[in-house]
Amino acid sequence: MPIDPTRPYDDSNVFAKILRGELPCKKVYEDDWALAFHDINPLAPVHILVIPKGSYVSWDDFSANGSEEEIAGFVRAVGKVARDQQLVVQGYRVLANIGKRAGQEVAHLHVHIFGGQPLGPMLAR
Repeated sequence: MPIDPTRPYDDSNVFAKILRGELPCKKVYEDDWALAFHDINPLAPVHILVIPKGSYVSWDDFSANGSEEEIAGFVRAVGKVARDQQLVVQGYRVLANIGKRAGQEVAHLHVHIFGGQPLGPMLAR
């Protein structure tokens, strides 16, 4: 069910539980600012989620309230994951869904990294 990104952060969301070690994940990268792991329902040969370690509901929340260090660290983590997965030469997509109309399903900021195949148009026509 899509979430409302204007609601306060709910620390019972699945990504908060993963960050606390209460739920497992297939980790590919972690640093002080971010955790990256394989999506459990991949939509491409490479489908990795990257989440900030801070409690942010959405990109809007993060960009308005995250510290400069958190924002820089998170953006760098996304790039590092793409490089580590050898996606740069072939190309990849980074996607963040924000709010109901975009289909955001978890109330914790996350970006999807897709790659490993031609990805087609950005939006279905």
